[in-house]
Amino acid sequence: MNPYRKRFDAMTPFPFECVYRDTKSAQNELPDHFHEWYELVYIYSGKGTFFVDQTFYDAVAGDIFLIPGNTIHRSFPDPDEPKTSTALFFNASLVHSAPLGDSFSYLRCFDQAKRQKSYRLSAESAEARQTIVSLIDSIRHEELGKLTGYRQAVLLHLQQILLLLGRTLPSKEDGSVLSTTAPGWMTAILTYIDEHPGSPLGLSQLAKRAAVTPAHFSRVFKKLTGMNVTEYVTTKRIIRAKELLMQSETNVADIAEQCGFESLPHFHRMFKKLTGTTPSHYKKSEN
Repeated sequence: MNPYRKRFDAMTPFPFECVYRDTKSAQNELPDHFHEWYELVYIYSGKGTFFVDQTFYDAVAGDIFLIPGNTIHRSFPDPDEPKTSTALFFNASLVHSAPLGDSFSYLRCFDQAKRQKSYRLSAESAEARQTIVSLIDSIRHEELGKLTGYRQAVLLHLQQILLLLGRTLPSKEDGSVLSTTAPGWMTAILTYIDEHPGSPLGLSQLAKRAAVTPAHFSRVFKKLTGMNVTEYVTTKRIIRAKELLMQSETNVADIAEQCGFESLPHFHRMFKKLTGTTPSHYKKSEN
């Protein structure tokens, strides 16, 4: 099992990366992947499809995709009109700030996207689009110039983008599931996996639930997610385990059972394979 996990330098003093105005084709698009950093994608032109968490979205110019850390996602460029986009990656610690008398958080738009499981926003006004494009261009200018204080300037521009999104572009259900791209049974199965990590989730059980043959299920699942069933289910279970390690005092053995791992050694082995550390060390390091 080796799902693509984008690697970032955990020790960097400035946890931020910008992939600027990149035009994706089917040949150079990253496969399905996940990472602990947050990701914001702005689409300039072209079109394609985004798979985020358990939903398929159309992607067109002006769209913004908000991808919280530890979220499985994949992008499919249109073969005739490949999209051009900028992706901003950053660690949540970069934008944490001291309370200033209100409840605002720079991660508000991401938190709302995750809560509603709706990860696409549309910059509906030309003014909002131009502001975001201008701020991204300013980030690029600072990174190229590297003048004194350029990292502080990059952070300020990133905060301005997140402030704008948190204020004027609230996440909402937009009915953007692509029924023509993913059959109904596929979206239902992805939801079932997300909501029942401790249940039996093997190929035969899932194919039976979807009322299709295992061979057909496996072929469609791999085509649409980029991962086979075992890779996807294990990754989702590890993501859920990381949430439980952070949000509860439940012991590791119980978390392993709740997340559907057959034994504690198997849980430890898979957790370290995907995260590079043990469950206990992850809990200590994140607290």
